[in-house]
Amino acid sequence: MTCLNRKDLGLLALRGAVGGVLIAHGTQKLFGWFGGGGLEGTAQAMDHMGFHPGRQSAIAAGLGEAGGGAMLVAGLATPAAGAIVAGTMAGAISVHAPAGFFSTAGGYEYPALLGAAGLSLGLSGAGRYSLDHALGHRVDRPWIGVLAFVASALGAYSVVSRRRHVMRLREERAVMDAGEEGAGLS
Repeated sequence: MTCLNRKDLGLLALRGAVGGVLIAHGTQKLFGWFGGGGLEGTAQAMDHMGFHPGRQSAIAAGLGEAGGGAMLVAGLATPAAGAIVAGTMAGAISVHAPAGFFSTAGGYEYPALLGAAGLSLGLSGAGRYSLDHALGHRVDRPWIGVLAFVASALGAYSVVSRRRHVMRLREERAVMDAGEEGAGLS
């Protein structure tokens, strides 16, 4: 008779909690479940936040959260799942960073915690109670983790840089528009 392993039970509990939260957030974006805006509402919000194009950004964020979360819950390709979650949360952090750290002020505390949990699970592996273990660790090899984290970091950098550029252009346009309106008042 096999004894239950505390470490593996802990990893299962953590994967379930973090993955479950991510699935809920992703399905809010994709399908409007749990009071979410659905794809159209999320696309508008993404556009407003500087993620262009809004619809593709909404799909990517929803799939990153729901898909990455589902992979974590299942313990499937856990290094890739962790990388997906960490990269997706980097985009969310970029939106919340101007408000500071704490979520009570609209800060990045919550997406940072989810991203760190995804990163940690990706590095540690899913444990014994997972599809990775049941499949003989065929889809959670170290090289998969390295490749996934590099791809995720490059993707997150690209998305966040593009968002910063869009937001900077909006600010410049707002200053120019305010200058034109002010010139007409004299």
